Amino acid sequence: MAKSVKEAATGASRIFEVLRQDLLNGRFGAGERLSITALRERYQVGLSPLREALNRLAAYGLLRQENQRGFRVLELSRSELDDITEMRRRLEGMALELAIQHGDAEWESQLLAANHRLIRADDGTPVEQWEQLHAHFHNALVAPCGSQWLLRFIAQLHDQFDRYRRVAPRAPELREQLDAQHQELVDLALSRDATRARALIEAHITLSSEVAQRSCV
Repeated sequence: MAKSVKEAATGASRIFEVLRQDLLNGRFGAGERLSITALRERYQVGLSPLREALNRLAAYGLLRQENQRGFRVLELSRSELDDITEMRRRLEGMALELAIQHGDAEWESQLLAANHRLIRADDGTPVEQWEQLHAHFHNALVAPCGSQWLLRFIAQLHDQFDRYRRVAPRAPELREQLDAQHQELVDLALSRDATRARALIEAHITLSSEVAQRSCV
């Protein structure tokens, strides 16, 4: 019995992460109603772990649970995106200031490594791999802020923001500016210039939102 419960929990965690990535990558249409039967066949998963994963995704804010009607993918809304963008600006700005205050030599080396891996990713890098490197960089930037709750909120906002950004049309002209800002953020963090670093991360998020807004057109 204990083994069965453990296996179900493991299965729910696995399908939660797979579904989370598919939702962020736009594998399901905005507003689409999800079929439990189709999901079981697609992901080769049992009913119990699938329902647990879907309930967790609804609580996390990536799905909407409808009474007696299952689950539906959230719609894309410009007003919601604006709200998410503003919350990211405030919370990540705060977290970066705290990270610069508390970060040690180990943080500096991890930040440099994360930035180096992101720089090395070129146009031939698979999109999902680039997204992982990009997320790792932003996580490393604020990691030593000293508040696990702040990091959790930021991670959830990143996922909500990425629902829009990842399905938006490519914007090479903005991508170059955003990539250059990554290096500038590292330089300011290492020089412990918290004021300018906060201003830049807020500008970076605003610029990235210009890309994400194209998903709402």
